[in-house]
Order: sequence, then structure tokens, then C-alpha cells
Amino acid sequence: MSPLTSPSRRFVLLDRDGTMNVERHYLSDPDQLELFPGVGRALRRLQDQGFGLAVLTNQSGIARGYFDIATVARIHQRLQAMLGAEGVRLDGIYLCPHGPDEDCACRKPRTGLVDQAVAEHGFDPRRAFVVGDKAVDIDLGHAVGATPLLVRTGWGAKAEREASCAPAVVVDDLAAAADWIERSVGTEKNQEIGSP
Repeated sequence: MSPLTSPSRRFVLLDRDGTMNVERHYLSDPDQLELFPGVGRALRRLQDQGFGLAVLTNQSGIARGYFDIATVARIHQRLQAMLGAEGVRLDGIYLCPHGPDEDCACRKPRTGLVDQAVAEHGFDPRRAFVVGDKAVDIDLGHAVGATPLLVRTGWGAKAEREASCAPAVVVDDLAAAADWIERSVGTEKNQEIGSP
């Protein structure tokens, strides 16, 4: 088994809009994709430590007719190019194209997108981290047994104020989430070394 599909490899599962990039109302223009400061550096640090990186995104604008799947593909090509310029390679981008009234298995907080990522990469979702700015991201993390982190970017500050979800931790942004994940994993390793 390749180390890229090893169950021991840990993953960080990332929401897109409001977490990695500035929230736009139904982003439909690749030129309007704007990463938050520090996102590339943060993901590069996690990647360098061996984490897999996958994006999980609800894109109901497709079902609503605001844009098509080809437009989303162009946005994701630009996302990968922007991250690639900082030495980051995503392991996958998984999207739900359905509307909230469709009874699909993939719209967060349902677990279909995680199931797809696990099928492709063979990791244990209970050892993963889910980072997002909405209650659906945090609820997804709980649903698969992962550690959910809420960022205050995008809709995150509102979710924190409303106490609409129960994250393991609330952090300012994705860079702070990466710091927390690094510390968390370092603490786990120290406990394993110190155990009899």
C-alpha cells in the first residue's frame, strides 16, 4: 500500500468558501477567488508534516442554476494553481452539486464527501481534522468522528456568537487552525512516547 493511501496517514478536511478563501455570494468567477492571508503557508506546513489535504465543499449554486459544473472546475483549477505556487498539492476536491431540498448523501453535514475521500485515500476519518466556518462543517466532523475546528473567517464568527455548533476549538483563521493541529498532534506523540 502506498503511503498516500495508508490508513495511518492523517487528513485535514477543509471547507472552501469562508475558510480557505474570502466568502463571495455564490462565487462563480475564478478571477474573484481570493485566498485568506497565510492559507498557502499554513497548508504547506501541514503537508510537510505528512498530512493529506482535501477540500469538501457544498456548491448548491449548481442546482440553483447560478453556474455550472464547468465553472466550478475552473475555480478549482485556479485554487490549485494558487496553492501550487506556494508548494501545496491538494489530495482531492470533493463537491456536492445538490440543493438543500434534494435528498442526497453528499451535502454537508451528511458524510458522503468524507466517504468519497476515504474510498480514494484509505484514511481513518476518526483521526482526521475538519476545518470550516459553518455549523454544517462542525456537524460533519462530529458525524465521522473527526476533530472539528471552527474558524472565525467567513460565517465562523456568526456561528460562534450564535453557539450553533460544538467545535473542539474555535480559532481565528486557517493559519491558527494549522497551529492548533500541529500542537495537538505533537501532544499526542509526546503522550505515546511517555506511555509505559
